[in-house]
Amino acid sequence: MAIIKGAPRPITPEEAAHLDAMTEVEALANAQSDPDNPPISSERLRRMAAARLIRQTRQTLQMSQTEFARTFHISLGRLQDAEQARANTDPVLVGYVKLIAADPDRARTILADVVAG
Repeated sequence: MAIIKGAPRPITPEEAAHLDAMTEVEALANAQSDPDNPPISSERLRRMAAARLIRQTRQTLQMSQTEFARTFHISLGRLQDAEQARANTDPVLVGYVKLIAADPDRARTILADVVAG
């Protein structure tokens, strides 16, 4: 088995059995008592999901952050904050990126029409 620097080590069969034997209540209590790995809030999970969607969409289009922001008229700072899950992501931005992901050419065409007036 190859060791990848920075990757978590695989759990042993004994550790897996111990985890499998835990109840949900015990697992939550253990997670809450671990100062190095607290549970993630539902808001943080939403920000992380939005960040992943935005980053994957941009990368699928093979665009830099600057190119993506310029092409789709999104503030570069707003894009960077969203990709880093640093701030609550505006649901309108998430919806816009979903439209871009579904049909980037159509999104460009519509945006060009809107910008042209």
